[in-house]
Amino acid sequence: MNRNTTSDRPVGAPVRDWTPPAMPSGEILNGRYARLEPLTAEKHAALLFRSFDGHDHIWDYMADGPYSSASQYHRWVRDNAGLSDPLFYAIRNLETDCWEGVASYLRIAPKSGSIEVGSISYSPALQRTRAATEAMYLMMKWAFEAGYRRYEWKCNALNAPSRRAAQRLGLSFEGVFRQALVIKGRNRDTAWFAAIDKEWPALREAFEAWLSPSNFTPEGVQIERLGDLTGLVRATSDPTL
Repeated sequence: MNRNTTSDRPVGAPVRDWTPPAMPSGEILNGRYARLEPLTAEKHAALLFRSFDGHDHIWDYMADGPYSSASQYHRWVRDNAGLSDPLFYAIRNLETDCWEGVASYLRIAPKSGSIEVGSISYSPALQRTRAATEAMYLMMKWAFEAGYRRYEWKCNALNAPSRRAAQRLGLSFEGVFRQALVIKGRNRDTAWFAAIDKEWPALREAFEAWLSPSNFTPEGVQIERLGDLTGLVRATSDPTL
């Protein structure tokens, strides 16, 4: 028997015709409802703090915050803006013409084709808006079109809104890593979600159908729900929801 072949042993499928993608370099991401620019202290910090101020619950599951003053938040932005990983974006809601959120690419691994979206902080004004959804669509779109194979979302397992958001956006539930981190002196179990490149064409169609102006009444009320559209694509669903 030839013991040098793998035909009788399970191994991964060959990855053909794929080249590791480039690191994101802070391209501006433009949409109909949202615009994402690399985060800077000078341009964004004061305006973002204004949108976050008085809403300390935003930081409950974040590694940092809440921030007691504009200068404290400015220091955080100054220390984190310009990093390559995580690479932070400021989010402008084009319907209000205000800077209302932050998100980042992180744990970027071009050799594996994996990238994560995280550190998402949305002000109450941005939450549950078309701009909020389009911002996530634009980040996912850039990643898959750049050649990444896997797009990840991780959150505190106790953060039910984040788990619902991941599933609504079409990311499949992959399990919970118990006692994964200690954040602000507290245990964090981490829920994992991801989408992969072969799912992207159908997810893109779902996003584009949902974001189309024809999917909203003149009052801005959605006609079709995004979760119903992406539910046709997700490989697995979160059993807690």
